[in-house]
Amino acid sequence: MSIVVTGATGHLGRFVIEGLLEKVPADRITAVVRSEEKAAGFAARGVRIAVADYNAPETFDGLFAAGDKVLLISGNEFDKGRVAQHKVVLDAAKAAGVALLAYTSAPGSLTAALADDHRGTEAAILESGVTYALLRNGWYNENYTENLAPVLEYNAVTQAAGEGRISSASRADYAAAAVAVLTGEGHENKTYELGGDTAWGFAEYAAEVAKASGKEIAYHSVPVEAYQGILTGAGLPEPLAAILAGVDTSIEKGELVVSTGDLSRLTGRPTTPIAESIAVALKG
Repeated sequence: MSIVVTGATGHLGRFVIEGLLEKVPADRITAVVRSEEKAAGFAARGVRIAVADYNAPETFDGLFAAGDKVLLISGNEFDKGRVAQHKVVLDAAKAAGVALLAYTSAPGSLTAALADDHRGTEAAILESGVTYALLRNGWYNENYTENLAPVLEYNAVTQAAGEGRISSASRADYAAAAVAVLTGEGHENKTYELGGDTAWGFAEYAAEVAKASGKEIAYHSVPVEAYQGILTGAGLPEPLAAILAGVDTSIEKGELVVSTGDLSRLTGRPTTPIAESIAVALKG
């Protein structure tokens, strides 16, 4: 039995592999990657490497075996038809008779267009009859802390989220939850709503960045159309800018507040506060 992780060299996947290496022997872990070169570090530590691509179904032929536990990390190619990409993995997993297929989804409360592919993938998983675990990941701290350069340049946090709040957590937190599900028992056919222990708003976020950087940082809440224009002006493709602006509309409605406590329960520890992720990002 292998634990197989797709997208293993991505931001989340790397944390998952590191977490698995602390719990199970390296030869029981398979990292599915598009570039063998990027996985060289894992290969050197004894992790099995499989090269496959969501856009090439044949590359998944024979990749899984009966009894495997699989983590399908959602793709980030928004323009390639993500549900169809995910079904490539799902079909291969079903054909092999895997013991569990875990999928990194989005909160059930999220109505933004970003969630459409996740809902579509979840429907396909339920329809397939495979034993599943849905990991409905909330927002990542890093979605904001990895984009601090413009905030520090203009002394402002600019969003279209009004007074909306977010219960975010770090990628490492969500990865630890996935590891707990892949290595633990009793997660069959369960859905977990995952989010940080403490919700925050962008005025608080601006104040934390100010405190950590020693600069005066304001929060500017702008209309969603203006925010979309800012994103396209920064070079984002129009469709992606629209998706991200739509997320801010959802934040304003409170759709990214996840208060189940599932994340800290699965990991057995408190989630990472946004202030901590800000401090780490500024040190980097």
